[in-house]
Amino acid sequence: MNQAIHFGSVSKAFGSVHAVEALDFDAPVGAVTVLLGPNGAGKTTTVRLTTGALVADRGDIEVLGLHPKVDGDEVRSRVGIVPPKPAFYDQLTGWENLRFAARIFGADEHAALDAAERFVIQDALTQEVGGYSTGMRTRLALARAVIHDPQVLLLDEPTAGLDPESARNVLDLIREMAARGRTIVLCTHLLHEAEGIADHIVLMNKGHAQASGAPAELAGRYLADPVVVFDAEDRTRLRDLADRPGVLSVVENGSVHATLEDLDRLPDLVAELVLDGVRLTRVEPLEPTLEELYFEMQRSHRKSAK
Repeated sequence: MNQAIHFGSVSKAFGSVHAVEALDFDAPVGAVTVLLGPNGAGKTTTVRLTTGALVADRGDIEVLGLHPKVDGDEVRSRVGIVPPKPAFYDQLTGWENLRFAARIFGADEHAALDAAERFVIQDALTQEVGGYSTGMRTRLALARAVIHDPQVLLLDEPTAGLDPESARNVLDLIREMAARGRTIVLCTHLLHEAEGIADHIVLMNKGHAQASGAPAELAGRYLADPVVVFDAEDRTRLRDLADRPGVLSVVENGSVHATLEDLDRLPDLVAELVLDGVRLTRVEPLEPTLEELYFEMQRSHRKSAK
């Protein structure tokens, strides 16, 4: 099984509002898949369909080889979820909420305490959850979501209301679980959250998946020609870069920024410079940011829709 989650032409409407429409979406096993898109793009509905909390009007959904509509209990036993507004028994303490979740998932109290310590809420476990701040409720939801070491973790805007340290803990958790082969799906409209952790990106808008793939693949598809930064002990030796095959343009800005037709041209270009006696001190392809990629994908799809 290469895909932990598969959506095939899935649609879900609420009256006249089409939350998702003919949605095709895959989350690879052991990868961090980021659902990017503005509010109202269908990200939360996608998460709720994944767990079986909502039933699709049309289409096929598989989670770990199971069908949420039929195997909902089994799916939920293997999945952890942090919704945008997590619900608890507010008149119970944090510990009572966690212990109850542990029993449901067949975990022991040690797992509950470990989860609480991971998100630094152990000192608040004796307090009623109704008195928790927004950030504390989110941390409790995160602890509850990982208490049974799920195979799939669904995070819907998980850092909303968190302080910077707690938000970093969430991103560390994502990296840790992915390193252990778990599948992570992160829904966010905050691009800096997904920067550096996304293995797979799905760009959503109006219930559709407009584009999907690895960040490098999408960058190659949507962004302009690659730019490489060159520097040398004697920068004057780089002045003829623009005349070399495969180099489209050169801009001098302290170091030299060369735009190439294709990044595959770079090894030969470096070899040519070295043979010509240029003592290079820097050769660095500029990696596009996720923000640049996101807005270019959005621009491209708006243009094609006209």
